[in-house]
Amino acid sequence: MDLDLTPEQQLVVSTVREFVERELYPHEAEVERLDKVPDEVAAAIKAKAMSAGLYAANMPAELGGGGLDPVSLTLAERELGRASYALQILVARPSNILQACEGEQREKYLLPSIRGERVDCVAMTEPDAGSDVRSMTTTATRAGGEYVINGSKHFISHADVADFVILFAVTGTEQTSRGQRKLISAFLVDSDTPGLRISPGPGCVSNRGYHQCELSFADCRVPVAARLGQEGKGLELMSQWLGASRLTVAATCVGRARRVLDAAIQWAATRRQFGQQIGRFQGIGFQLADMATAVEAAELLTLRAAARLSKGQMTDADAAMAKVFASEALGQIADTAVQIFGGMGLMEELPVERWWRDARVERIWDGTSEIQRHIIARSLLRAHGG
Repeated sequence: MDLDLTPEQQLVVSTVREFVERELYPHEAEVERLDKVPDEVAAAIKAKAMSAGLYAANMPAELGGGGLDPVSLTLAERELGRASYALQILVARPSNILQACEGEQREKYLLPSIRGERVDCVAMTEPDAGSDVRSMTTTATRAGGEYVINGSKHFISHADVADFVILFAVTGTEQTSRGQRKLISAFLVDSDTPGLRISPGPGCVSNRGYHQCELSFADCRVPVAARLGQEGKGLELMSQWLGASRLTVAATCVGRARRVLDAAIQWAATRRQFGQQIGRFQGIGFQLADMATAVEAAELLTLRAAARLSKGQMTDADAAMAKVFASEALGQIADTAVQIFGGMGLMEELPVERWWRDARVERIWDGTSEIQRHIIARSLLRAHGG
């Protein structure tokens, strides 16, 4: 793998980093205090992101998106990851799954999302169906030219600001050698559709201002034309989206970890105890060395997966390795930073305690660390019949 960035990739990095530092960092404290992004701030960031050409960078250029290749996109996600999630998500990257839109769906959902006119959210998780996706109980029953949806979803990110939902629901069953298996389909459901209720979820210590919501469907009717892809093939679409999503999480974690590391180094170089910089004490210096090593390793794993994706060669295990290592590295780095800052690391006066809290969710969403390890282990054993 070529580790040297092209001039174009270097420009992506510098452009996004400058945008993050200039347009996002100044609002972090306010968002943390209010647990929301003020509407005028959100509108201004979105407009500036679109003006800078950073909006929908993950979508093909021929559709009006940024058209970034996977490595360049990963580098952009890394830089965006430095900022709090509620702010960096405003530099929107519509869900890749929308590229499966066909016919009128493109005009109603895909293209408006790329133009910044509509915002999506993805609804998979249920109270009793997290990692075990096939155990979901939300159903979409065919009734003539419609589907009738019943059930509930939770932990649905930013559904409170989304214009439509990319919903996964059970549409039937099939008999397999291992018994009966549910068939999952995907749907595009406008947020104001009768029978759909979106309500705030429980408060979360991670990512204030970026909310998790609960969705309730009660005889919610959508036309057959709202189905995304073929009936019963939703998991195939889902798997395509999850690979890219996990790579995004890994890149975001690397960016955040670098910011935390930079802050820890600065503190260790300026904080003095017993007549010298605390970074000169071996106990602190070795921790910094381990933090730096972990960041470099996480970045290499992430960029390797992105490079393989560019060639159409990325496996589920590649994405899983990047996601599990980067998210756990961030968690350890944030925790170590708190220790280096001492008591001040837990005070709201500094952002360290926020980075520490925000890091925790990365090991859970988009597939827990345990699920990532299962994917990796299964890939190792598959060649031997396991």
